[in-house]
Amino acid sequence: MYLNTIFKNSCQKKKKRVGRGIGSGLGKTAGRGHKGQKSRTGSRIKRGFEGGQTPLYRRIPKFGFNSKKKKYRSELKLSELLKLNKKFIDLNLLKKRNIIKSYIKCVKIISSGKISTPLIIKGLSVTQGARLWIESCGGKIEE
Repeated sequence: MYLNTIFKNSCQKKKKRVGRGIGSGLGKTAGRGHKGQKSRTGSRIKRGFEGGQTPLYRRIPKFGFNSKKKKYRSELKLSELLKLNKKFIDLNLLKKRNIIKSYIKCVKIISSGKISTPLIIKGLSVTQGARLWIESCGGKIEE
């Protein structure tokens, strides 16, 4: 087999040649129909355009809000702190133990569950309920 003996595959469809006479099947108007915006050359209708009517994406009311800070914040339950078996808890320890993801910058401890051992918490924000539990056990919160 040589390069000069290889021919183009006969199964491939030929490219449509529009506007090449009546016999081609796509002559005269070249498949664009008669008159109207889409029949003109250089016309392009923008996505979402509805002929001058207010588009759907502008008619529907907008609601909700997605905070960009939410990605870097996390919440932690009091009961999850007991699983650590440590007295001193900070952000680095939580990241090392894979309790929170590495890109988290701010953690808030919420009061869900009960603790009985004293804990020292540094650099983490704490809700009022969680603060009461930690301090009633003899723990400290350092900010």
